[in-house]
Amino acid sequence: MRWIVFAFSLCCFSTASFAQDRAAVERQFQSWLEDTVWPQANAKGVSRRTMRRAFEGVTLNWKLPDLVPPGSPPNVPKQQKQAEFGSPGRYFNAGSVQGATATGRQMSRRHAETLARVETETGVPGRIILAIWGRESGYGQVPIRHNAFQVLATKGFMSNRADYFTNELIAALQIAEAGHATPGALKSSWAGALGQPQFMPSNFLNYATDGNDDGRADIWNSPEDTIASIGNFLKEHGWVTGRDWGFEVTVPAQVSCALEGPDQGKLIQDWAAVGIMRVSGRPFPEHELQGEGYLMMPAGRNGPAFIVTPNFYVLKDYNKSDLYALFVGHVGDRIQYGVGDFKGSWGKVGNLYRSDIATMQRALEQQGHDVGGADGLPGFKTRRSIGRWQQQTGRPPTCFPEASMKAELAR
Repeated sequence: MRWIVFAFSLCCFSTASFAQDRAAVERQFQSWLEDTVWPQANAKGVSRRTMRRAFEGVTLNWKLPDLVPPGSPPNVPKQQKQAEFGSPGRYFNAGSVQGATATGRQMSRRHAETLARVETETGVPGRIILAIWGRESGYGQVPIRHNAFQVLATKGFMSNRADYFTNELIAALQIAEAGHATPGALKSSWAGALGQPQFMPSNFLNYATDGNDDGRADIWNSPEDTIASIGNFLKEHGWVTGRDWGFEVTVPAQVSCALEGPDQGKLIQDWAAVGIMRVSGRPFPEHELQGEGYLMMPAGRNGPAFIVTPNFYVLKDYNKSDLYALFVGHVGDRIQYGVGDFKGSWGKVGNLYRSDIATMQRALEQQGHDVGGADGLPGFKTRRSIGRWQQQTGRPPTCFPEASMKAELAR
């Protein structure tokens, strides 16, 4: 009943008056911690002492993105908050790629023994583990300053994914209760991810591993534990030993970009048979030919193209972004094999408001296309739906949203 009355009262406030009434929201937050979070945490074995230490002095962090205060309608943000969903080419800026590669080579020498052992135990190549470590925390060099309990509690109390973040908050309390880190030292990203591998708390509980045999899984301070934990995560999510992550390719004009996606796989030898070739000019490895591969074109016809393997989608279990998985695979190859930049060039695409892309997605849904949800993010289902719409309307398929499409799709 308290929630209903509070939500009704907030609906009556203007934006200005709501901003002035943050104190009321803070009081509601404290009640939520006591009435909702504490019973769930206690049921998971969290003590009152740990709960008290975790939230001593904690208030809502109003600066976090994508917040939905009680009584407010959810919004689709106009601009991307994460680099993964910006213009594809910007994700591979020279500074990020070269920095991750150079430091990754140093780390590959420094931690060669641990990397070799973890690769033997998990089947995950050391270069892939290094690239994830580099992307997530700059090999442990990027400071992580947010109070994990404040972040997770804020998002659990008022975000579009409240249930998810509440569960992660409970997991963070379990971590503190078990003594893996004291409440005051449990720092996170703005999204609540912990330590050098940037595990969400539930992933820590499920996959963090002792890599230096000291009896602890310390992903905050131990490179060995970080390496072992990343390898264990990928192994448990189905990494296929002996297969690569993917290959940059050229896609002939007669092969539609709308064939993209993990549900439209073919044997790699069948992709080769329709004219898809590696940009290096070398044939696909013999042992890959009988394996399934998938077309992946993150910018449609406006950028590099790839044939990826099931391991690419294991990388996406770490981070749902196509560009993230591509970055990891590419930097890993640069670390170990010394490959250069992609051969395909990134076109000047992107920079659209998410609200504009969401409008296109809803229009495509009304026409019967599966875009994967109108979230304003151009994932593979949206890209290929655009390609199919272009084919149906007599346009050459490019498989990527453009500003001019919004009005045309709305007709």
